[in-house]
Amino acid sequence: MRRAGLGEGGPPGNYVASGYSAYEEENEHLQEGLRAKVSALKHLSIDIGTEVKYQKNMLDDMDSDFDSTGGLLGATIGRVKHLSRGSQTKLLCYMLLFCLLVFTILYWFIKLR
Repeated sequence: MRRAGLGEGGPPGNYVASGYSAYEEENEHLQEGLRAKVSALKHLSIDIGTEVKYQKNMLDDMDSDFDSTGGLLGATIGRVKHLSRGSQTKLLCYMLLFCLLVFTILYWFIKLR
């Protein structure tokens, strides 16, 4: 039995003398390193998958929140349009009273300081 580069078959001592076991040990060491890296990558990919699922759920919740907010905003804009169709003098009076109230409250806060 012949092995390439190792000479004729004989006792296993020839393998040790030829450096075969050193290569074997180095391969074992490299295999262990590779196993550790593959395991780390596996755990990292599982963590990434978990995070993606969490982020997807969060985006779905945000989408439903934006939809409900859009409906509320649409209703408010409808009310403002309805209000603007009414008499302009009434609206102007309300705006003037609101401004006077705000300025009066600000004046009192500034005076009390």
